[in-house]
Parts: sequence; C-alpha cells; structure tokens
Amino acid sequence: MAKKYGKKYLAAAEKVESDKLYTIDEAAALVKDIDFAKFDATVEIAFNLNVDTRQADQQLRGAVVLPNGTGKDQTVVVFAQGDKAKEAEAAGADVVGAADLVQRISDGWLDFDVAIATPDMMAQVGRVGRTLGPKGLMPNPKTGTVTFDVAKAVSDAKSGQVTYRTDRDGNVAVPAGKVSFDADKLAGNLKSLSDLILKARPSSVKGTYVQHVSISSTFGPAINIDPTSL
Repeated sequence: MAKKYGKKYLAAAEKVESDKLYTIDEAAALVKDIDFAKFDATVEIAFNLNVDTRQADQQLRGAVVLPNGTGKDQTVVVFAQGDKAKEAEAAGADVVGAADLVQRISDGWLDFDVAIATPDMMAQVGRVGRTLGPKGLMPNPKTGTVTFDVAKAVSDAKSGQVTYRTDRDGNVAVPAGKVSFDADKLAGNLKSLSDLILKARPSSVKGTYVQHVSISSTFGPAINIDPTSL
C-alpha cells in the first residue's frame, strides 16, 4: 500500500527539487524553509555508505561533539563510585550512582539520554545491559562513555555530543541540530559530521564510499545532497 502524506508534507515536498543534488549550505537553508512541525524539529543527516558491515573493520561507530551543539539538553547519568563519583557530580552529571543506580534502572527507570561508566563499574552495569542496549544507552568505549575521565565524558555529553554507527545496510543517521538553528550553524554541524564520516572511511573499502546523502527534519521530506560537494 502506498504511503499517504498530509497536505503540509506535500506542500513542503513541492519546494524540494527531487532531481537536484543540493550543497550542504543550500540544504541547511531549505530544510528550515520547508519545516512545518509545531515544535522545534530535529534535523538529521543520513549517509548510505559502500561498506560491508559483515566485516568488523567496516563497521563505523563513534561519537563527536558538534561545534554548534544539538539544541537539546541532555540528561546524563554516571555509574561511578568514590572520587570518580564526586568528579562526575562536579562536572554536572544529573544522576550519579553505583549499585543503587543499577537497581533503579532494573526497576524500570530510563529517564535519561546518556549513560557513562567507569571501567570498574561495567560488571555491575552489565546486569542491566539487556535494558540499556536496545535503547542505545549502554556505555561503550568506542563512544567514549566507558572511561575514567568522567569529567570530560560528562562535559562532552552536555556540550552536544552525538553518537553514530552503521546499521546492517551501511546507513548512518545522525542528529545535526534543530530547525531553529541559524542556517550557518546548522550547516556547520552538517559539515562537521560529513568530515567525520569521510575521515572514518575504512581502508579496505573499494570504489565510491559515500553513495547517497540526505537531510530532513522530523516530519519533513528528504533533501538530497551532492556527495561530491562534501
């Protein structure tokens, strides 16, 4: 069954030239112009990459602090004890705990955006791995959320850090800010993410690496970006 779109979506889609490949600057301005949500919608950039995710070295995963932030206040929890717990609190973590925090999550509490843990706490955190994993909240060394430098991890999370990873089809989708951002700041975030993905190209990839790029707001139509302009 063909998907049905509302009048506002169709009106927005009419402003996008479907056969045109936009530059990032053009796309950043257009995504703001065509947004019709009644809230401050998130802008996301999506890459389709020529990678074989069955190969471990072609699976991309990591984190980056956007130069202009995400436009969202992140609630950060830290699994730590002793001096590291005090360090996390001083850095601005919203909730800090050890076994008590594990139990709280085990009881069903998940009202947070980022979870950070010191390496010595991971055995306890593993008890709630089946709860945190599917939500994308499990601390991971590749995203900088398993570390003894909890002050930096908390600061990064609060300053606009986003995580990225390839799905099984080689797609990477990352939030890049809000439609309320100035177009130049939004474009700055989009360029930063594009640079990151380009630099993360696995050495074993042959041929065209970035096959397709687009951006869209929460409910808006996709705007295709020229991969060669990156």
